[in-house]
Amino acid sequence: MPVGTGWEVAGRLRYSLARPYCAPVPVVCVGNLVAGGSGKTPVALALAAHLVSRGIAVHFVTRGYGGRLGGPVRVDPASHDAAAVGDEAVLLAAQAACWVARDRVHGVRAAVAAGAQIVVLDDGFQNPGIAKTLSFLVVDAAYGFGNGRVIPAGPLRESRARGLARAHAVVLLGADAQPGCLEPLGIGQTLPVLHAALRPVAGERLARRRLLAFAGIGRPEKFFSTLRELGAELVGTRSFPDHHPYRAGEIGRLLRADERAEARLVTTAKDIVRVPPQMRATIEVLEVEIRWADPAPVVELLRAVVCAREATLSPTKPRACSQAALSAERSGQFLSPPDVR
Repeated sequence: MPVGTGWEVAGRLRYSLARPYCAPVPVVCVGNLVAGGSGKTPVALALAAHLVSRGIAVHFVTRGYGGRLGGPVRVDPASHDAAAVGDEAVLLAAQAACWVARDRVHGVRAAVAAGAQIVVLDDGFQNPGIAKTLSFLVVDAAYGFGNGRVIPAGPLRESRARGLARAHAVVLLGADAQPGCLEPLGIGQTLPVLHAALRPVAGERLARRRLLAFAGIGRPEKFFSTLRELGAELVGTRSFPDHHPYRAGEIGRLLRADERAEARLVTTAKDIVRVPPQMRATIEVLEVEIRWADPAPVVELLRAVVCAREATLSPTKPRACSQAALSAERSGQFLSPPDVR
């Protein structure tokens, strides 16, 4: 049996044996099918921002990849750094309450006990231990699903068909993504597809600037391409592994290189939190945010979640999950989402 097939079979078995925890509040999951970056965290931040604007107490739950704490622990931006809780948790905690937990069930329970009215999972789509109210599958339109094969033969965490069957909606990230690109990706017309793009925040300030760019994210070249599109003059680029913890010596060498080139260092918001604090002041940071092509379908999907929260009699009493919902979670199939196509 090919190793990729074995990985997929193990995933199916894991789901069939799982007994998902049904939280007493709605759980919104933002995940993907490929290993590496696809834009999950910016999407999670955008969804949470809308819910927070409605006066809802949103709590993030994330695994805290790259951090040393197993949790569950509530991230304190004043005392926790990326080495403790991971870079994504630091970014999430700047917007709303955030919990790091290797065991996401424990993280969700802790969030609910602390007053969460809606939980947003950053990643966790492949985790069968938590029943999800709404699941968004983030897809990079340019990269898609790679060669379409499951790890280790390809980048997929699970088969495309099985993953799409569990999602409520696909978030297709890419400024040039057109409806015609869905068929090659195998997405079809069975799911709502939300078109969006990652847009630089105040990126015009970098136009015509001489820059030495570095990044340790899923796909550093995407960041470098964005800088070029902004009109920056890149004198050099340095790529590091995703979640790479920068050492003072590495940043020192980059600073000396940018001095020789009469340029300035620039990196991402996800990277800067992994740079030693005393070395951050001289580094430019390019932040990005999600821009929806049409926000209405997103609002409609979240409206159903808000209604589910309002129907909850007590946030401290576990609500009974329907047998159909639990069976769907175990079988890897979700119930039909609202029709927003």
